[in-house]
Amino acid sequence: MTTTQREPVTRVAVLIPTYDERENLPGIVARVRASVPTADVIVLDDGSPDGTGEVADALAAADPHVRVVHRTAKEGLGKAYLAGFAIALEEGYDAAVEMDADGSHLPEQLPSLLAALAEADVVIGARWVRGGEVRNWPAHRKVLSVGANVYTKVLLGMHVNDATAGYRAYRTGALRAMGLEGVESQGYCFQIDLTLRAVRAGLTVVEVPITFVERQVGVSKMGQDIVREALTSVTRWGVEHRLGQLRAVTSRVRDRVPAGERS
Repeated sequence: MTTTQREPVTRVAVLIPTYDERENLPGIVARVRASVPTADVIVLDDGSPDGTGEVADALAAADPHVRVVHRTAKEGLGKAYLAGFAIALEEGYDAAVEMDADGSHLPEQLPSLLAALAEADVVIGARWVRGGEVRNWPAHRKVLSVGANVYTKVLLGMHVNDATAGYRAYRTGALRAMGLEGVESQGYCFQIDLTLRAVRAGLTVVEVPITFVERQVGVSKMGQDIVREALTSVTRWGVEHRLGQLRAVTSRVRDRVPAGERS
């Protein structure tokens, strides 16, 4: 997977998790279909009480490139994406895309992400790189996001600038190599978890600048529990990473010392 000789990406599954997004979903699906007409849209609805599932069913009935997976409970973003990845792997798609239903991820930028897969295994639509932009966020949200990404980058020793970003394209071969069994994280933490798995698997991860637009309709699903989970998990992974580095250095030093001189 680290070679630049990669298979062309022709079959793409755009995964859109939903929970109470009936007002946003039709427009997002229409824009995806217009931007990448050959892609299939898979709506992963977590039993939305506002009727999002029924709206998705109507979209699917009118377009063979749209389908709906009805999930019976609100299990969170991570579980929804894992279910979508499983479909993409089982049905032989070349790539799977993560996209929010609320309009924050512009479907018009999807062709750029898919084009970058020509020389990558994972493409992240990044806000905090040159050319990236965030619209309609208050200052405290920007500070939180930038701070979380700097903390993650430094603690885990990754080159990725926007590990919490949720607009992504994965080659399905990369998903297999990453080892998704046992992933339990959600929200910000889910994205960091998958980024770390990709880096540790030796995959090529590239960042493409995007414009992120805060939702205009509905309520953000991000809460304090999601932030807390990310902070706790990243800290734990970071400590494990640094301890691993320390053990490796200690082992190399011991190997250089003659056996008779070791205490």
